[in-house]
Amino acid sequence: MPSRVGKGMARLGPISEEGNEDECAVLLLNSEEDVLFLKNGSAIHRQSSVGGDEDSRPTPGGEGEVRRPQPRVQQQDQDEEDEMLKYGAKHVIMLFVPVSLCMLLVVASISKVTYYQSSGGVYLIYTPFHEETDQAGIKLWNALANAAILIGIVLVMTIFLVLLYKYRCYKFIHGWLIVASLMLLFVFSLIYLQELLVAFNIPMDYITVSFIMWNFGVVGMVSIHWKGSLRVQQAYLIIISAMAALIFIKYLPEWTLWMILGGIALYDLFAVLTPHGPLKILVETAQDRNESLFPALIYSSTMMWIVNMADADPERQSHTSQQPLAPADEEEGEVDDNGGFDTNFSQRQDDYEQRSTSVNSDDARAAASALRQENDPSTRRPQPLDDDDDEERGVKLGLGDFIFYSVLVGKASSYGDWTTTLACFVAILIGLCLTLILLAIFKKALPALPISIAFGLLFYFTSSFLVFPFTDFMASEQVFI
Repeated sequence: MPSRVGKGMARLGPISEEGNEDECAVLLLNSEEDVLFLKNGSAIHRQSSVGGDEDSRPTPGGEGEVRRPQPRVQQQDQDEEDEMLKYGAKHVIMLFVPVSLCMLLVVASISKVTYYQSSGGVYLIYTPFHEETDQAGIKLWNALANAAILIGIVLVMTIFLVLLYKYRCYKFIHGWLIVASLMLLFVFSLIYLQELLVAFNIPMDYITVSFIMWNFGVVGMVSIHWKGSLRVQQAYLIIISAMAALIFIKYLPEWTLWMILGGIALYDLFAVLTPHGPLKILVETAQDRNESLFPALIYSSTMMWIVNMADADPERQSHTSQQPLAPADEEEGEVDDNGGFDTNFSQRQDDYEQRSTSVNSDDARAAASALRQENDPSTRRPQPLDDDDDEERGVKLGLGDFIFYSVLVGKASSYGDWTTTLACFVAILIGLCLTLILLAIFKKALPALPISIAFGLLFYFTSSFLVFPFTDFMASEQVFI
């Protein structure tokens, strides 16, 4: 019986005995699909599972090395491209659904709850210029000043957060994020519920409202900052993003809001792509420490638990940080019967054995036994997780991206033009898709705001000032195309 030999192993055996000299044949697995047959140090034949049988010439010196065929390289490139497209489409769907839900929640709230359609003369403290004039020049510099102030505050707070994370002030960061989550889940959610009941004229007593808000807030705090179902955590992150977007839409002046959208996209480019950008430093620091960023800041398609991040011992953190939950089939304890190889590799090995004409030898059995011991999970030394395993935890998107996507679409819907609203909605999804394509190409952290916000602003102004007036004029003249 022929013995199975892994990549880079050899199978030795006598072929024939002619005279006083034995011939020796060596079977080398040059790669996962190429098999080399060497006779007395010279390559005589090659079998390939993808290309059939091919002849090969011996190299000078009798080394028997054969150049890898070009079709094999092309096949590898094609497989990589197919895998990239497969996972790229999967990641696109994973992000399209939550982003769409967040924007739809904001649009529905704007259209049904009149409370968020106007500020009522009340503005955020970060915008001291209120644009209470009809002169376009004054409105413009007021908007620019407000946008510069707000983006400057964002920059300062981001740098402060990076410094806290760099010096391992995890408890302070957790406290900061918990207070922000409490405000969104209890205060702003209570205001939203109250206005929603008023809009639909639904009576409800204070005891019921208190019971609903207590359960809603506590479950959200536990699922975001501790443990909970993945779907519940994702739902709460979408809800708090929508709450923050509604607050910006209500309390920001009109021109200031559009200036902030353009400015925050430029800031995102600076913060992520420049060598000393604060978000780039934050992400690289987390990767160096093999830690996940805080769930209250990041939407993830897989579970992110960081209960032990606030531990004072940095060495113990790397060993006690919790990992995402395994799928159900893995929890049931499946046994790997292939010695660490996948099914395709085992099938190719079986094909090689059928094509092989070599016979048993003690050396071949010893080599196969050594290979099995090396690939045995019980005797194999555990290896640390590499970057590819970390990436399999899921695609991640900052909650700030959710907020500003929803701000753009929600503000467009506040004017009552559904053509413009739909155009902005589609533009943001197109920009997000292009961002994910660039992410698959460059394979590093990229800003998610610039392309989507640029497309959204372009579609908004073109639809609002060109498409809508044209369609309105055609409808008034009863001209249908």
